[in-house]
Amino acid sequence: MEQQLDRLLEKTWPKLRTTPDTSRLMIAISGIPGSGKTGLASMMANRINQLYSAENPGSPLIATAIPMDGYHLTRAQLAQMPDPTFAAARRGAAFTFDGEKFLRLVQALRQPLTGASQNLYAPSFDHAVKDPVENDIVIPPTCRAIFFEGNYLSLDKEPWNQAAKLMDELWFVDVDYETARKRLIRRHVQAGIAKDEAEADKRARENDLVNGKEIVDCRMNVQEIIASHYDPRWDS
Repeated sequence: MEQQLDRLLEKTWPKLRTTPDTSRLMIAISGIPGSGKTGLASMMANRINQLYSAENPGSPLIATAIPMDGYHLTRAQLAQMPDPTFAAARRGAAFTFDGEKFLRLVQALRQPLTGASQNLYAPSFDHAVKDPVENDIVIPPTCRAIFFEGNYLSLDKEPWNQAAKLMDELWFVDVDYETARKRLIRRHVQAGIAKDEAEADKRARENDLVNGKEIVDCRMNVQEIIASHYDPRWDS
């Protein structure tokens, strides 16, 4: 994995340095559930910040990772759907996200940066209450490298493909379904999504990996395909 990270960093860091001060470098990292995209986005943002801080001591951080999890529809919104039981069971499918809201954030981040530019905000997701937290992630004008991560960021369906077209690059983390299933079982039990491994396995097979098939089958062309090998840092 280190070799892949080094290669991506060697590509991304010069690209950021040649990005005009009035613009942001925006990379969307997608993959099926359990692929390791969250870990990759966080590590890329951290590595970029380390390089930037070494050259600009004391300056604000220049990179951040933005998860798509905050764009989950709330449980209250799911309860208002025609079949709330089905909606709750399929939470995590593309139709259970507010893609239009995500598109609006991407469009706002694409606006030119000026001396009058203000902070922008993205929602996070609170696993304890199992709902998004509005305006929980601050994106200041000084943050000029954005690594988005989420299941549907290269999905060739509206509005996800509209947001994808505003990115500088699309990356896809590739993983075999069995590895993803095992990771998802651990994650669901640890997060309290499932009471035990049997229930977690059922959710992984009947929801997450069903979503994964759509993510793979309807993927747009991407600039990078990153092989996900086992590493504890990718299980977050």
